[in-house]
Amino acid sequence: MTAAGRTADEPAPLTGFTVAVTADRRSAELRTLLERRGARVVTAPAITIVPLRDDVALRQATEECLRRPPDTVVVTTGIGFRGWLEAAEGWGVGEPLRGGLDRARLYARGAKPCGAIRAAGLSEEWAAPTESCEEILRELLAEGVAGRRVAVQLHGGPQEEFVTALRTAGAEVVEVPVYRWAAPADVGPLRRLVGQILAGQVDAVTFTSAPAVRTLLEVAGTAATELFTDRVLAACVGPVTAAPLRTAGVPTLVPERARLGALVRAVTDELPRRARRLPVAGTELELRGHAVLVDGAVRLLAPATMAILTALADRPGAVVSRADLAAALPRAADGHAVDMAVVRLRAALGSSRYVETVVKRGYRLRVDGTHPAAGGVRSR
Repeated sequence: MTAAGRTADEPAPLTGFTVAVTADRRSAELRTLLERRGARVVTAPAITIVPLRDDVALRQATEECLRRPPDTVVVTTGIGFRGWLEAAEGWGVGEPLRGGLDRARLYARGAKPCGAIRAAGLSEEWAAPTESCEEILRELLAEGVAGRRVAVQLHGGPQEEFVTALRTAGAEVVEVPVYRWAAPADVGPLRRLVGQILAGQVDAVTFTSAPAVRTLLEVAGTAATELFTDRVLAACVGPVTAAPLRTAGVPTLVPERARLGALVRAVTDELPRRARRLPVAGTELELRGHAVLVDGAVRLLAPATMAILTALADRPGAVVSRADLAAALPRAADGHAVDMAVVRLRAALGSSRYVETVVKRGYRLRVDGTHPAAGGVRSR
């Protein structure tokens, strides 16, 4: 048995699938986790994190917190909180800031902010069980914030709704911009990713931040509505990340916990469920993104060969004309190109019995339970 609990001959759960990683920070970790499960990974960072340790706005916010220490501090990310303290150390005010934070009530958005708080020798008053800012907001509003000074450590950009709700409830809010997200200087990899998605060469796209979602949609332009179909999974680390896609009506996969490991497990569970399985000539064919499993044995296919198999599987047992098959190929093709692709498909599958030639009409996948002449499902 392998470490994943499968036999040595059994394919890894993501074998045959292509997964895109749009993260910047921790992209290497996410790639490794996916590749260990057999995925082919495409990396195209959709954002870059711009540290603001020397930024005027962060220094001003820090000075505000030193001049009038906050009653409450909302810690949204571990990396952001650590960065704030490191910047304060560099300015020579680390101890005074830590002292002020020690007297404040610290509210954490989950386990990682809690870890950063404790590593600084502080302790949190309360942590959001679902790791969402909305939950922190509900807790603060339920307690009452009128007349209280609240410092909010921002994560990636303005949190207008959160801050506005606190101010409306009577709080004095200090926004602490520790870092922000920006589009990458080179969007070439993102443009290539858009092309791969539209060409059907990507099975899932992973996102770890809402700005990454928005950047990819902006780069896609008018093609944005065509990116996520039934065959392309949008997998987001948490509900905040998924929000722009859900607003656009795109179904998303979100794990119960906002963790990279949980995201990978969710993708690992979901993609094999989406694979199509067909009984063909006494054998089960399982179609994945760039591979087919023939009774469990992996056969990797070139894009053109996979396109032919997919087109045939879309009409199981029916005759598909050469013209329709040519239209399915990645590049403009004629009947001869289709015939050659079918030859390569038969060779990749290890037998010619799976794809039948119907003279002067085209080809059909010999799905069990269909009649060769009629090309339809047998009546029972």
